[in-house]
Amino acid sequence: MKLMCISDIHGSLHWLQLALEKFREEKADQLVLLGDYMYHGPRNQLPEGYHPAEVAALLNQYKSHIAVSVRGNCDAEVDQMLLEFPMMGDYAVLYHEGRRIYVTHGHGFSIGNLPPLEAGNVFIQGHTHIPVADVENGVFVLNPGSISLPKENYPPSYAVLEGTQFTVKDFAGKTVKAISFSK
Repeated sequence: MKLMCISDIHGSLHWLQLALEKFREEKADQLVLLGDYMYHGPRNQLPEGYHPAEVAALLNQYKSHIAVSVRGNCDAEVDQMLLEFPMMGDYAVLYHEGRRIYVTHGHGFSIGNLPPLEAGNVFIQGHTHIPVADVENGVFVLNPGSISLPKENYPPSYAVLEGTQFTVKDFAGKTVKAISFSK
C-alpha cells in the first residue's frame, strides 16, 4: 500500500489542490492527514489561496481515501462540523509493512518528545513545517513538512510512504528528504 502524507494545509485551497493532484499522479492508495486543515493560526501569514470552507469541501470529496486524520493545534470542534471524516483525535496508530506507525500532529508528542515506541517503529508528525526523515533512539521519525507554509527555506512539500521507503518531495518532484526502513 502506498500512503501519501500531507500536513499543515492552513486553509490554502491552492496548495491543497496541488497536493491532491500529486496524490493522483503518485497513484497513492490512501491519504494520511496530519492536522491544521483550515485555520492559518495567529503566528502565520495567510497562505496563498486562503479559502477554509472550500478546503473543507474539497477534503470531503476525498473522505473515502483518507486512512487517518489527526487534529492539529489550529483545529477546533467547529472545523469538525465542516468535515465529513473524523479529525479530532490527537493520534492514530497504523500498521504498515509489519511496523507500528504512530501518527500525530506534533504539538503533544513530537520528534523531541516521543511516545513509548520500540526500535524499528515509525513516528510521523507535522506541526513544525520542516521536513524530517531520520532515526531517533531506533525509531524512524518523519515529517512531510508543510504544503502551504514551509519554514526554514524548505519548499512546500508532501511525503510518500511506499514499502519501506519514506520520501519527502517538493511539488516539482524533487526529493527533499528520504529514508529507508531497514529490517
